[in-house]
Amino acid sequence: MTALTHPAAVLLDRDGVINFDSPDYILSADQWQPVPGALEAIARLHKAGIKVTIVSNQSGLGRGMMSQDSFNAIHAKMMLAIEQAGGFISHVSYCPHGPDEMCVCRKPKPGMVLETLVALGLDGQREQALFIGDSIRDVEAAHAAGVTAMLVQSGYGDAESILQKSRLVQTDIQAYADLAEAVAMIMGDAEAC
Repeated sequence: MTALTHPAAVLLDRDGVINFDSPDYILSADQWQPVPGALEAIARLHKAGIKVTIVSNQSGLGRGMMSQDSFNAIHAKMMLAIEQAGGFISHVSYCPHGPDEMCVCRKPKPGMVLETLVALGLDGQREQALFIGDSIRDVEAAHAAGVTAMLVQSGYGDAESILQKSRLVQTDIQAYADLAEAVAMIMGDAEAC
């Protein structure tokens, strides 16, 4: 699988891709801070007619680390910031479960990716979707759903280790510094790294 130029939809992980992540989780609206250029990149995709969605593990909910109200406040802040930048999110899918709950939605399982494709009417056109994430879980979920993945290295993990592990799942995976750089490639004005 190779990266798509002008896909019909771009599925984004949230933490580490749209906003800065933390090993201690993003637990309040005050902690939510966009990665520089990410909001503008989402707007750029939207203006090009590409549907943008969010597919995110949010186990802080299931672990009781934050309330649904706190999660909703983070989400509202993010959506407002995206809209103020000229972007639009067509669909949001999140998994509130912890890693031991054996759900079908938590990445690296493909449940949220598949649900998003159905919501967008792309279930039979998976080759028209691109998943951008910052972790091996994102790559594995995309691969299991039959969707091409791309990495950004703006998360808090060891970017080189994540890239090497991801190449075992998708050998031709491309990695970019951040969402703005990835979207520049998608839009045809940057070279692959």
